[in-house]
Amino acid sequence: MKNFFGSLLLLFLTLNINAQKVIPLYNGAAPGSENWNWEEARQDSNVFHTPIVYNVSHPTLTVYLPDPAAPKTNTAVVIAPGGGFHLLSINSEGVDVAKWLNKKGITCFVLKYRLVHSKTDNPIQEMMDMINGKGGNNEETKSAIVMAIADGREAISYVRKHAAEYNIDANKIGIMGFSAGGTVAASAAFNYTADNKPDFVAPVYPFFPDNMQTDVAADAPPMFITAASDDQLGLAPHSVSLYNKWVATKHPAELHMYVKGGHGFGMRKQNIPTDNWIERFGDWLSVMGITNTAESLNAQQVEWMQGTLKDWPNIKRYDEANQQLKSKPAVKDRVVFMGNSITDGWINSDPDFFSKNPYIDRGISGQTTPQMLARFREDVIDLKPAAVVILAGINDIAQNTGYIRPEDTYGNIISMAELAKANNIKVVICSILPAYDFPWRPGMQPAEKVVAINKMLKDYADKNHIVYVDYFSAMADERKGLPEKLSKDGVHPTLDGYKIMEPLVQKGIAEALKK
Repeated sequence: MKNFFGSLLLLFLTLNINAQKVIPLYNGAAPGSENWNWEEARQDSNVFHTPIVYNVSHPTLTVYLPDPAAPKTNTAVVIAPGGGFHLLSINSEGVDVAKWLNKKGITCFVLKYRLVHSKTDNPIQEMMDMINGKGGNNEETKSAIVMAIADGREAISYVRKHAAEYNIDANKIGIMGFSAGGTVAASAAFNYTADNKPDFVAPVYPFFPDNMQTDVAADAPPMFITAASDDQLGLAPHSVSLYNKWVATKHPAELHMYVKGGHGFGMRKQNIPTDNWIERFGDWLSVMGITNTAESLNAQQVEWMQGTLKDWPNIKRYDEANQQLKSKPAVKDRVVFMGNSITDGWINSDPDFFSKNPYIDRGISGQTTPQMLARFREDVIDLKPAAVVILAGINDIAQNTGYIRPEDTYGNIISMAELAKANNIKVVICSILPAYDFPWRPGMQPAEKVVAINKMLKDYADKNHIVYVDYFSAMADERKGLPEKLSKDGVHPTLDGYKIMEPLVQKGIAEALKK
């Protein structure tokens, strides 16, 4: 008897160690299917030779946490298995994918979305009959598709709202899906809100015809797509069309089209190149900066980080120059340009602009607004300028020194302005320059964030009678980014870009000095 209870306890502990947290996607019945009362079922033995789940009426997320030994990426992926909206290939296109990504340090949420109600205990046959036009209710299938897509959006929203609970970066949440799950994933890349917008999308052999592809938003997420040319359902063109649409609208996209693999290869091993598709997905996540970790830093980055730890605001950068400047007679109408790499690079691109005017460049590459605020006294106030030009915020959006809210970026810029005013220094606040993407951290979708912070800055300037210089409107392209003719990397201006900025800021300086 003692051995029996000991064995039972061991079994209980083992089951609990391996158990995964299952989260209901909605509080109460899912909207649109309140009257669904059938029970979810599972089959481990079937003609597909892989476990399936069917009759999902109450959608859930099952959490798969990263391997503790894996690098800390703070990345999350919602995984939507496929199955023609009649069933879910829960292992090959769900759990097995999650476990592979867990080893890369990624938190996974396997989604069970709502499905067509199976009238028999053979959902595979019902699905095949529908595909072959031998049965099924088209209206019921259309309704299930709409609900499945809604479940995908709700899943992203849930993960974002609970990001802190799972140690996830709220800006590194993606969705991937297979076949019908690919429909769910691809749909999330269109018509999203701030809450349910994915930061990256990976449709795998998706069903996503042209009539489901609406206009691509300016801040659409980057996309990874893979499929096989010999897809038995003829869905390969759907992947190609989706890829072409992303490339045509100048959004990051990668397509892997295998000559052989069929439909539904998932994590199955067939001893052909499709066996390695997920490794290509892992490579893509790394290239896009989505899974970058401290372990992947190069020697130059490590050196920079060490220097930053010793002098976080980099006060030492201009200390000697400041002392020399203070030892000389004051210059009438001296203006200090406070900023980041855009200001730092300005004097190199057009040195005459500074040498022929009483302008002092105090830009430091890579800096965020809290760093600038920390050095504002040494690099601005103590130099006793007549005016200060503040251009800051883009590196906050890139999270160069960690997560920061737009309101805090705005607050730091306003704090610099208030410090200047308290010391009788005229203030010129500049709009953040447009940026569609960051070469050092792709996929952050900065365009709309720039617009939002600029609006806050302009409102403050208008209410407080401070000069506001609008670089954004003069430089933005149709994507709300910097066009190639004004920037080589989409963030830092070329000389042509600075030549647009210079008359604008000089007009602003003249106006500020008159106040």
